[in-house]
Amino acid sequence: MEKIAVSGSFDNIQSPEVRFLEEAAKFGPVHVYLWSDEVVKAQTGINPKFPQAERRYFLEALRFVYKVHPVDAVPNPDELPEIEGFKPRMWVVPQDNDTPQKRQYCASQGMVYTVIEEFDLKGFPIPGIPQNLPFLKKKVIVTGCYDWLHSGHVRFFEETAALGDLYVVVGHDENLRLLKGAGHPLFPEEERRYLVSAIRFVKQALISSGNGWMDAEPEIEVIRPDIYAVNEDGDKPEKRAFCEQHGLEYVVLKRRPAEGLPQRESTHLRGF
Repeated sequence: MEKIAVSGSFDNIQSPEVRFLEEAAKFGPVHVYLWSDEVVKAQTGINPKFPQAERRYFLEALRFVYKVHPVDAVPNPDELPEIEGFKPRMWVVPQDNDTPQKRQYCASQGMVYTVIEEFDLKGFPIPGIPQNLPFLKKKVIVTGCYDWLHSGHVRFFEETAALGDLYVVVGHDENLRLLKGAGHPLFPEEERRYLVSAIRFVKQALISSGNGWMDAEPEIEVIRPDIYAVNEDGDKPEKRAFCEQHGLEYVVLKRRPAEGLPQRESTHLRGF
């Protein structure tokens, strides 16, 4: 298959960037040229919100990314820096990054140049259940808001996926407003479900249909998991009682970022 290159800072990744990577992956394995913190500052004039190591960790967790190549120098943003032993056949860019100079560069290098139009990125496709994950005997369910998906969530999914096939139930908008108050959620339920489903550790992401702290009860009845996993913040008496009544193993994990990465909380990222 064609080797596909995309390039940029990929800082503070949200659904438009994930949708772009999803569309790029339709052409072949996506290789991300990930700018260093210094390159981001040089090209944009501001420091990245997240350090390169954290941006790389998040990108590598996306099922649409084949490989991440950290780059420490980008003399010209309209050209791809050379990476030893790797030469892409196609450079894919979003519409707002399309330039005549990029087109000329690709023509001079014998590369295919592809622009993803804005209208191609609309909506949040519902993915099928991935078939490339190994079969694990136990089913694991986690629930939450995931209103600003970050590296801490990715690490939580990574740890819980080690216990079995991971199903994530995302809280629906109305229930989050009920539990958390005005201004919540920041992102609508379909968008939050889409981002969660893009993480390679997740077998399936669903939207809850119940209410209260056990808003995922209807989905649990359908999935019939063996384990209900939460982090320390998500440990609630209602969840413990439900698991005791239904014979589910209840697992509480400590909040631990991936090695070398900072602790993240959605509240701090949102600002409320």
